[in-house]
Amino acid sequence: MRELIVEADGGSRGNPGPAGYGAVVIDAATGETLAEAAEYLGVTTNNVAEYSGLVAGLRAARDLDPTATVRVRMDSKLVVEQMSGRWQIKHPAMRPLAAEARAILPPDRVTYEWIPRAENKHADRLANEAMDAGKRGEQWSPSQSTADLDAGAAARSAAPRKGRGELRDQPRPTLARTTPATTPDTDDIRAARNVASEAPATGAGAAPPDLGTPTTFVLLRHGETPLTPQKRFSGSGGSDPALSDAGRHQADRVATALAARGTVQDVIASPLARCRETAAIVAARLGLDVRIEDGLRETDFGAWEGLTFAEVRDRYPDDMSAWLSSPDVEPTGGGESFEAVAHRVAAARDKLLAAHTGRTVLLVSHVTPIKTLVRLALGAPPEALFRMELSAASLSVVAYYGDGNASVRLLNDTSPLR
Repeated sequence: MRELIVEADGGSRGNPGPAGYGAVVIDAATGETLAEAAEYLGVTTNNVAEYSGLVAGLRAARDLDPTATVRVRMDSKLVVEQMSGRWQIKHPAMRPLAAEARAILPPDRVTYEWIPRAENKHADRLANEAMDAGKRGEQWSPSQSTADLDAGAAARSAAPRKGRGELRDQPRPTLARTTPATTPDTDDIRAARNVASEAPATGAGAAPPDLGTPTTFVLLRHGETPLTPQKRFSGSGGSDPALSDAGRHQADRVATALAARGTVQDVIASPLARCRETAAIVAARLGLDVRIEDGLRETDFGAWEGLTFAEVRDRYPDDMSAWLSSPDVEPTGGGESFEAVAHRVAAARDKLLAAHTGRTVLLVSHVTPIKTLVRLALGAPPEALFRMELSAASLSVVAYYGDGNASVRLLNDTSPLR
């Protein structure tokens, strides 16, 4: 039986932002590129783009040979693990995409393999060509393809490439996007290697930037709990500790500083006890009520809850390494990936921005959600989470303008505690 290799990728510049996918079908026996597909998707997210590339690649393989076995190679661990059945598909927007991919070919003829990003350059370049075409107001066409000059390592190792010139003269299918129209564009999950900042238009006829009153989020990490000085994983799946005496003192000091500034108009907190308690102390000083937003809760660290970093590294070394290397990977025991956290934090951000336009809002939250809000405002990749310090009871500030731009104004300010 003939074997085909599908390499697929997708990206979003801004996540959500201008997005596109690329897919290539390769003959496993000869290493020849048989078909390429790419498409600009408009504004959507990285996960939607990756799944769209998978769907396009599988359809191209089926059209070439409906009886072939297909080996899918992707650098998205999330897609590979979900399609392999090893990870649950928790987000409802991803389920129809996965079902669509599974329906293209009999499942027993399709296998999935994760590969490093460096080995997925062919599909990656196609995805970027599609996004570049979209930026010019065009759709990608086969004539634009240069991706097969840098085809995947798996195809090269399968057999020497033959007939390159003849293949370049053959028409390549451009497949229509099949992502459901109802897929939410707010599904902000990750900004991987394709993240880029879209500069505001400044040419003739461009709208001037919106310099009106921004919506300002004052981001307060909760005060210390008994677990904080021990540097233990303490997420939404753990013991939900309350503030320690030191944490209550920190919250009181921050409340004094914010009351002196007199700018906060609303207070919103994560549902976890340490944030609710911190928020209550501050809100009482400001004369405001506290509202709860579930999207601001901390990551669920699964089996790592209550352990130190060193303990996790000793007990789950492979899982820890995978978690640190990819935002798609969940902690041991079914915790949340950074990708999943980014999705719900972005959804909460958008909801709060719509409800508090032009106001200054205190958000009392945790390390990962606050760092994620800062990362998304900067358009930074997921690994930026590991490059920020965020102390207990520290203040950060992000301002959001009506034209879609965001400005990080403060990060990890602990001066009220001194």
